[in-house]
Amino acid sequence: MLDKLEQLPADPILGLAAVCRADPNPQKVDLTVGIYMDEQGVCPVFDAVQHAQRALVAEETSKAYMPPAGDEAFNQGIQRLVLGSDSPALRDGRVSSVQTPGGCGALRIGAEIINAATTGARVWVSDPTWPVHIPLLGSVGLKFETYRYYEPAGHGVDFDGMVADLKAAAAGDVVLLHGCCHNPCGADLSLQQWGVIADMAERQGFTPFIDIAYQGLGDGLDQDAAGLRLLVSRLPEVIIAASCSKNMGLYRERAGAAIFVCRDGENARALVSQGLVAARRVYSMPPAHGALLAGRILSDEVLGELWRIELVAMCERINGLRNALVQKLNTVGDRDFSFIQREKGMFSFLGLSAEQTRRLREEYSVYMLDSSRINVAGVNASNIDYLAEAVAGVL
Repeated sequence: MLDKLEQLPADPILGLAAVCRADPNPQKVDLTVGIYMDEQGVCPVFDAVQHAQRALVAEETSKAYMPPAGDEAFNQGIQRLVLGSDSPALRDGRVSSVQTPGGCGALRIGAEIINAATTGARVWVSDPTWPVHIPLLGSVGLKFETYRYYEPAGHGVDFDGMVADLKAAAAGDVVLLHGCCHNPCGADLSLQQWGVIADMAERQGFTPFIDIAYQGLGDGLDQDAAGLRLLVSRLPEVIIAASCSKNMGLYRERAGAAIFVCRDGENARALVSQGLVAARRVYSMPPAHGALLAGRILSDEVLGELWRIELVAMCERINGLRNALVQKLNTVGDRDFSFIQREKGMFSFLGLSAEQTRRLREEYSVYMLDSSRINVAGVNASNIDYLAEAVAGVL
């Protein structure tokens, strides 16, 4: 039986990262995988996480399964973090959540809930979107439509195109939105534009499904969630996939949550029951370590403040790298790269062709996707000059 299966190609992002790791060139630059890296090229462990981890290890007395819904401190903390501690939806008890294995697990549980409500429902996804969105949600049986989002010539959101396409979204449809720091383009909706989407959802009846994986890495924790909170304040139902992989650096610990904002408390309880059955079917019990760490940080005033200070520093460094990269690129060529400064989070398209990105890999050992999407956090003081000169060399 098994010998009938063929070898599949590697994931395009992870495969390219593997090629980069094998490259012996000491000047190689890895801008592929979406992981935050510091000036030394290391994905750091937050001090707040270190403190929480030491306390957890000292106090932990059992490795029994987590409760099916996950750690209560984490669930309550992530709800407050995403929705705001003063959220009327939280006050009214119309929110529930299930701890999941990272943001991917949250997306999958959200997809399971959508398919349970409407078998084979249509999900509208942005063009472009994170490459795993469609296979992850589609594996449940959901169908897809795309809406225009990024306009390459202007390096910004094609909002008129987005609105025009989403006029076809109907009641029973789901619109997948990036909460902030759009992956892969870094171009975000303004708060006014979020308001237009809220108007359309109210009028047309579609349900927003918001993937917020980078809260705190754009303009700040509250600013990055402002659009999401606007939708929650105006709509009877919103599904949210949240993750602590990026803003707490808990990548390998897989700490995420599927959050359900519902019409009332009874509906919220029904949704969490559906989520638990779906989780049992997909992965049974949630992982413990990452959520226990995040739960401690989000429920402890001292650890929470330490984490927020570290997160602000990370956000400021990313925005500083954007500014520095634009300045460097402007000194070596005549193309306008100022759009990089206007974008948010870890990603940007440089606007290069696939042939130019291939030349960057082959001639300079500078690795980025064929789309020219880069992880801005892969830039640092030791490689920024070389990177700018390499880009100029292929233009």
